[in-house]
Amino acid sequence: MNATDRTPADLLRSALAADPARPLVTFYDDATGERVELSVATFANWVAKTANLLQGDLAAEPGDRLALLLPAHWQTAVWLLACSSVGVVAEVGGDPADADLVVSGPDGLEAARACSGERVALALRPLGGRFPQPPEGFVDYAVEVPGQGDRFAPFAPVDPDAPALVVDGTELTSTQLVARAREEAGALDLSAGSRLLTGRSYDSWEGLAAGLYAPLAAGASVILCRHLDRLDAEGLAKRVASERATTTAA
Repeated sequence: MNATDRTPADLLRSALAADPARPLVTFYDDATGERVELSVATFANWVAKTANLLQGDLAAEPGDRLALLLPAHWQTAVWLLACSSVGVVAEVGGDPADADLVVSGPDGLEAARACSGERVALALRPLGGRFPQPPEGFVDYAVEVPGQGDRFAPFAPVDPDAPALVVDGTELTSTQLVARAREEAGALDLSAGSRLLTGRSYDSWEGLAAGLYAPLAAGASVILCRHLDRLDAEGLAKRVASERATTTAA
């Protein structure tokens, strides 16, 4: 990645310029058997569409606070980068009552109703499927995002020194986030072409770093596994081999 990258969105742009066809996020859900692989280009397209939804239809602005009530999932990674693209502060597990917007999976819908602003619901179904019946009071992400534009341009420049992420009670600016991502990439021994397999939750910095930010900063890719504890040792070894993982952070 480029030394001048100062936001996660910058890291993604650099990854797209370097090799758009390489895998970036491979996602497994061992409760459903789902497997999804997204190249840099495909992931960036989802980010652009989501950022357009966020900035356009949801009228989000830089500095707005978004409570992110989602598990470790490829769509969560998309939302984190979309927030970075717009300049919205992603508060992982944040209080919806204190947020300008909320994005929730099926398990967090009741808590999400405390948000007085825009509410977005994700079904987290295979292939990005929609809810059979949209939750009342929520925008169904899977319904709204496909029609969004494939390119994104922010209405206002994103300030790298403004808050970007809140996790574990710690607020990070984009500049701080990128610096910590690079540090984590070094600690995890990641380099360009590495493939990191992780089953860590997204509710901590360690989980977010292994599951998104560190691989992105290193030019590596992530094999993001939800419900990894359902695999036995033999199953895990087979996955490591089949996905050509170079390191693990379970």
